[in-house]
Amino acid sequence: MSQDSATTTPTPPPPSTADDSMLYTSHSKNKEEDPKEETLEPEVPEPKEHAAEESEQPHQVIPETVALEKDSSLLVISEPEELNHTAEDDSEKPHIVTLVTEPGSELNHAAEDDSRVTQQTEPEEPNNAAEETEPTPKLMLEQRNKYTDVSDWTEPELPDAAVLEAAASVPEEKQPKPHSSEVATPPSHTTSSVESRSLAEMMNREEAEAEEKQKIPRSLGSFKEETNKISDLSEPELNALHELRNLLQESSQDSYKSFIWGVPLLKDERSDVVLLKFLRARDFKPQEAYTMLNKTLQWRLEFNIEELLDENLGHDLDKVVFMQGHDKENHPVCYNVYGEFQNKDLYQKTFSDEEKRERFLRWRIQFLEKSIRNLDFVPGGVSTICQVNDLKNSPGPGKTELRLATKQALHLLQDNYPEFVSKQICINVPWWYLAFYKIISPFMTQRSKSKFVFAGPSRSAETLFKYISPEHVPVQYGGLSVDNCDCNSDFTHDDIATVITVKPSTKQTVEIIIYEKCTIVWEIRVVGWEVSYGAEFVPENQEGYTVIIQKPRKMAAKDEPVVSQSFKVGEVGKILLTVDNPTSTKKMLIYRFKVKPLQCE
Repeated sequence: MSQDSATTTPTPPPPSTADDSMLYTSHSKNKEEDPKEETLEPEVPEPKEHAAEESEQPHQVIPETVALEKDSSLLVISEPEELNHTAEDDSEKPHIVTLVTEPGSELNHAAEDDSRVTQQTEPEEPNNAAEETEPTPKLMLEQRNKYTDVSDWTEPELPDAAVLEAAASVPEEKQPKPHSSEVATPPSHTTSSVESRSLAEMMNREEAEAEEKQKIPRSLGSFKEETNKISDLSEPELNALHELRNLLQESSQDSYKSFIWGVPLLKDERSDVVLLKFLRARDFKPQEAYTMLNKTLQWRLEFNIEELLDENLGHDLDKVVFMQGHDKENHPVCYNVYGEFQNKDLYQKTFSDEEKRERFLRWRIQFLEKSIRNLDFVPGGVSTICQVNDLKNSPGPGKTELRLATKQALHLLQDNYPEFVSKQICINVPWWYLAFYKIISPFMTQRSKSKFVFAGPSRSAETLFKYISPEHVPVQYGGLSVDNCDCNSDFTHDDIATVITVKPSTKQTVEIIIYEKCTIVWEIRVVGWEVSYGAEFVPENQEGYTVIIQKPRKMAAKDEPVVSQSFKVGEVGKILLTVDNPTSTKKMLIYRFKVKPLQCE
């Protein structure tokens, strides 16, 4: 299969384990402190001239401090006075929006406090603690299980098992046999090697079972888009570009006078961006890139591209493919909704015979051409599109007509629209699509495969938010964007939204501080809802009355996806938006607000 084109095809990410290192640090420190507490004796005060020497001895601890450490239920805290001052200083700083999380139980609250103390008091020596305390295989497996449920598969997997296997394969040093009168004790490194080998085997078995169950593709690394600036090209790439320019100028045809995607060849700096697309599609081989470009120019003449732009092909497929918003790197986002073809009438009208499939192909090329004309093709600018493929309820590979039309479109796009996809995000992925990808992936280049991201139905919104801000994601996919609709003119794509993860069995409160008389409007949603939501205004004056804007009520998944509300504030105070998540799964809370000053009457 050829290099990347306007339609390409998948890959898996891993989290960090900073909490684990802190856990091991706390255990190792407790083990080191106990023997010191038992053997300490009260010391006789020394003369003042020796005070400097006493301060340099790290193991001398006064008895009162030891007794306090033994009785404390938290981890040992050094310099508590400084921490209290820091907390007081932070509390005095004004905040416009404050997030308050109320755990579902005291046990959870204590656990959160412990983790916070660990982060504040023990950041300096996690490595030493990790070396002194070896984690048990069971604990390591529990942490490893967190990596199996991932939101997308674009980043490389952690090499834990591979490292452990390599460590286990290192030959052990021969140790002298112990005398018969002594008890044989295996060396520490031998024990560690055996534990590593058994741990690696257990991880491999569990990983194999997870792969067999989920059929998730292997991680292939995340794709990073190359620069289009001439100054950033390497010397071989720059030489290839100069050679391709010369080939076009020396051509006996009029190809160098042609326009492609609205860009005149060899006229300005935009031309270099176009030529780089063909060079990258052919691994910077100038002659092959020149051949590909000439074939594309010839095909565009035969297909009557310029006339196709003005052709009226109807609006039947407007819900199948549409452009909406931009991703975090400012690429326009194209959505392909294959589930629309579950409509039998639409399917028959589009694919039932050769003539209709040809019309569909012309419509798809027309849509792509119009989308490309909105790109700037400026060096360092935007010259690619982010593709989102919604595979929910999409027809399976058994649909022959759809398969033929897709195959035909795929060849045309690969041959004539190189390097126009920045990322391929596949959401609501069914099992059969992963099986299909497994078949075709060996024929794809590593670069093509690295552009793909897969996400199942439960992780689709979370995955989209990694690449596209919620204010740009359509409402039907968990975001706040309502395109081509005047139902709410208070917010646009420029009004940034905030995303918060609400943990299971917790209550999340968003505080919006109001400093003046105004009208405040806000939008709020929880992906999938199944939580309770309430809103109220609390005045700063303690003698004032709290105003209930909305009583807490259970929001079901079928309710309105986005709640839009407003409140006229007549005094200083704060708006409290409360979300109570009673479920056993985490939820994604999205909100944004805008303050409108009151007009003078």
